[in-house]
Amino acid sequence: MAKKAEAATQRLDDLLFSQGFGTRRVVAGLIDAGLVCIGGEVRRDPGERFATDGLAFEVEGQPWTYHAKALVLLHKPAGYECSQKPAAWPSVLLLLPPPLRQRGVQPIGRLDQDTTGLLLLTDDGALIHRLTSPKKQVPKVYEVTTDRPVDEHQMQRLLGGVMLDDEPTPVRAEGCEITGERALRLTLVQGKYHQVKRMVAAVGNHVVGLHRSRFGALVLPDDLAPGKWRWLDGPGAITGPQ
Repeated sequence: MAKKAEAATQRLDDLLFSQGFGTRRVVAGLIDAGLVCIGGEVRRDPGERFATDGLAFEVEGQPWTYHAKALVLLHKPAGYECSQKPAAWPSVLLLLPPPLRQRGVQPIGRLDQDTTGLLLLTDDGALIHRLTSPKKQVPKVYEVTTDRPVDEHQMQRLLGGVMLDDEPTPVRAEGCEITGERALRLTLVQGKYHQVKRMVAAVGNHVVGLHRSRFGALVLPDDLAPGKWRWLDGPGAITGPQ
């Protein structure tokens, strides 16, 4: 029993370092300056141990909760690139607080700079691989606004498969629904470059607006404003019951 209890605790300095609050020297400075509070008390001993499961604490007045692996949902606005080294637009990572950026969260898949909606980010490399692997076929749902009216023929072609320039076989939508005169809801299980835009172009139309509303079992919450983020409890929120 003693070993299990020990395994569920961490030193204060290790805990802060693991959560992205800076280098070990920075973390030591935060503790020494009395800027770390747990349970309403200032903690100055870097070696003091705490049970990490669900641990709430404050650093420089910022509330935080311990997560062994970071997994967050962001409502991506337009005008941000899903890259750590963006070329023309600011990085979507700038919408997250410094501790999440420090611990190296990355987008699970990418959305174009002009695409909005549900974006997942994590520092769990195995989870990124699992959710982006073509073998897993995790569905993603997109709300598409088109330049010209959509019709039944276009919908059936998207469901049946269209040829893209760099693909040897037709690429098809897993689901397609006409939601307005110039609007479609597309469900895809692949993650190819500019896939929605290229598929819609292949049926003679043009995407003028693109929004991801769902990833796996996870739906973008109505109360999460563009540019805002929140923690997810774990992969089960995305994949649903197994």
